[in-house]
Amino acid sequence: MDLGNGVEKARARHQSRAARETGLRVLTVAPTSFFSDYGCHVRILEESRALARLGAQIEICTYPGGRDIPNLTIHRAPGGRWGNDVRVGSSYHRVYLDGLLTAHVALRIVESAPAIVHAHLHEGALIAWLTARPARIPVVFDFQGSLTSEMVDHGFLATESPMFRPLRRFERWLDHTAEAVLTSSHNAASILIDQFGVPRDRVHAVPDAVNAAEFVPWWTVPEHLRFDGRQELRIPPGRQVVGYLGLLAEYQGIGHLLRAAAALVARRDDLHFLLMGYPGHERYRDYAAQLGIGDHVTFTGRIPYECAPELLALLDIAVSPKLSETEGNGKLLNYMSVGLPTVAFDGPVGREILGDGGRFAAHGDEASLAREMAALLDSPQRRAIGEALRARAISHFSWDAAGQAILDVYQRLLDRSNRARGHAI
Repeated sequence: MDLGNGVEKARARHQSRAARETGLRVLTVAPTSFFSDYGCHVRILEESRALARLGAQIEICTYPGGRDIPNLTIHRAPGGRWGNDVRVGSSYHRVYLDGLLTAHVALRIVESAPAIVHAHLHEGALIAWLTARPARIPVVFDFQGSLTSEMVDHGFLATESPMFRPLRRFERWLDHTAEAVLTSSHNAASILIDQFGVPRDRVHAVPDAVNAAEFVPWWTVPEHLRFDGRQELRIPPGRQVVGYLGLLAEYQGIGHLLRAAAALVARRDDLHFLLMGYPGHERYRDYAAQLGIGDHVTFTGRIPYECAPELLALLDIAVSPKLSETEGNGKLLNYMSVGLPTVAFDGPVGREILGDGGRFAAHGDEASLAREMAALLDSPQRRAIGEALRARAISHFSWDAAGQAILDVYQRLLDRSNRARGHAI
């Protein structure tokens, strides 16, 4: 195939299509093993669903591995013998997977001629720059946290490494390559503008949201079903259940949570901690045993996204001790929608999402985390706190509203692109 010729044909189709089609073609670049039931995958999924409900035609290009989702068009790059593993965070294997995905995206651009390329994560922004720019297709970059900060959080890079500054400069360049940048929080928008110098008019905060029709309040679930669910997980009767749902990693504060749990269990025996997610659940199960709280902690391993609402409904309170300060924290929205009083480490993202209804422990302070969990467990206002959090989730964090905001950004870019072509003619 003559890729250059193909890109030129794609460009011509792109330039004439907007006037004759109402269904906007969007090619989503997801450099991850979509769908894998956590974090950025949920944002990709729910954005795609919201845009499809608004009439957009969404195609997703992603790594091999992950699982297919009904009613979504997913194209997987070939991956060779290592490609089918789900990879969380930084990995050298992503270098060749990104190369394969780049070729796959270029092919899809030629074949489907999208009007917009929507790139997730920094690898996606680079792939879009290499493939969409030659076809003069506008690129939207979905920024979900600092690349170098994530590499530091995952232990892949040290701030004193000689590679840190060059990678930081590379990240800054990538942040400027797209015509528009979406962020998962207002805090992330400020980081892009203040730390990376992205022009303010290019940055659009589209905060994470929640599907409140699926994540229903716990008090609507019959009590016998909640009791049965706890029994299935072998949670002893009479214990209050503190829950966490998400990735299990140090930058998520799981070690801090277990040590805070140990401090609480040493003083009271009416508690049980339900930690739902992966990877690392076996390692953290061993650590809980070393702390002497193995009988008070249940690790479920990976939880399908579709099962999250019913499991969250088993909890009395929820916790998110996330330490990363540049990423979003979408799990808080699921907690809120289920009506769970929630404790989080203090930080701008947590306060942006939870508002005045959250309980905040001093950042990184395990003793403070234990105190806040105990205070919430003993609060007679727990039901009212949960009701207020659900009301906030419904009023402030709708995926339909997020989809419309993204569609508005697309339209502005297409209008600008059409005006530029008009001047060129």
